[in-house]
Order: sequence, then C-alpha cells, then structure tokens
Amino acid sequence: MATTGDVFIGEHLVRAFGPTTAVRDVTCVVPASARIAVTGVSGSGKSTLLHLVAGIDEPTSGVAGWPRLGGHPRRHPGRIGIVLQRPALVPTLDVGENVALPLLLAERPAEAARHAAAAALRLLDLADLTARLPHELSGGQAQRVAVARAVAPGPDLIVADEPTAALDSAGAAHLVDVLLAAADRIGAALVLATHDTAVADRFPGRWRMADGAIRTEPAC
Repeated sequence: MATTGDVFIGEHLVRAFGPTTAVRDVTCVVPASARIAVTGVSGSGKSTLLHLVAGIDEPTSGVAGWPRLGGHPRRHPGRIGIVLQRPALVPTLDVGENVALPLLLAERPAEAARHAAAAALRLLDLADLTARLPHELSGGQAQRVAVARAVAPGPDLIVADEPTAALDSAGAAHLVDVLLAAADRIGAALVLATHDTAVADRFPGRWRMADGAIRTEPAC
C-alpha cells in the first residue's frame, strides 16, 4: 500500500510516442527503502518508465506523484539523482567541478557545492581523482564519478538507467557495489534498469517489463 513516505507513486501510467506506446497502464510504488531492478528486453519500456519515475518525462495519461518530495522533482532539484548508461561528464571540467555542477545549477552557493562534491567523492573513494579531467579516467572511474554527481545533493531516490552496460563483468559488479553502498549511506531508494541478470540478482525488488507493462510480481 502506498504511503506519504513513498518516493514515487505511479497510477495507470501510459507514455505514448505517436502510434507507439512505450509504457502501458503501469501502476507502481517506490518505497523509501526500495532496491529495485527493472529488467526486460530492449524496447520493453524500461528506460521510458525510469524517465517517468525520475520526472524527466511526463506520462501521456495516468498520475505520477512524489509524496516524499512534496511535489514534482523539477520543483525540488537534487532530490532525485540520475545515472545514465554513459557518464556524460563535461570534458572541460575536472572531476570535482563535474560533481559540483548539478548543485551549482540548482543555485547552491559555490562553497557549499564544492564541499558537497568533495564529500560525495570521499564517500565513493574517488577523492584522489578530484583534479583529473574526464579524458584521464578509465570507463569504470568515469561511471563512478557519475554516481558521485548523482549522490552529491543527497537525493531521496537514485535512478540508474543501464549504468553497467559499457562495463565488463568485474566493472559492473564494482559499480553495483558502489551504488548500493552509496544508497545505504545516504538513505536513498535505488531503482536500476539492467539487461544483466547478475546485476539484477543483487536487488531484492524486481520489475520485469514486457511490451511496456510490468508483467510479474512483486511489481508494485
């Protein structure tokens, strides 16, 4: 049953792109302590559903709500951290500046943003990379920096869309370790989309998607 402490509640969510329906009639809840893996083949609707959960896309119909946030994420910058398949670091900024950037864009004072970025990098054991530029990082390091960027504002929810797709099995396992540990340390819910069964098996919750719908329990 949904509660006011849940991070996300979606009711009968539909997201259509012209004649194509990517998400169809999905009802789901992300509790504050959630650790959920979203699985399914390419085109099953995983990414679109995660975009709805994160508030970076809007449903065509249905209701999306964020009770714990007290409103839409765009009104509460930093309360949802997003990690994508590629790190998408700004090449001209060093690691510390990349991690601080979302805080600055949310109009946090520069000094507070630097302190929060430094704390996130320490949390993920990346402090020694602070002054490096993105081209000086390995793929795994860059993706961990992307996690630090998502964690720095202290979000209530981390949404990760195929974050291990470009990593080998060892790198993927390490990144999942980092994500789970970071979510535990800051008290955030974590929802992660993946094709990798070894990654999905690390999560107690599972949304299995097919044809835009969550097909198996526990779905919500």
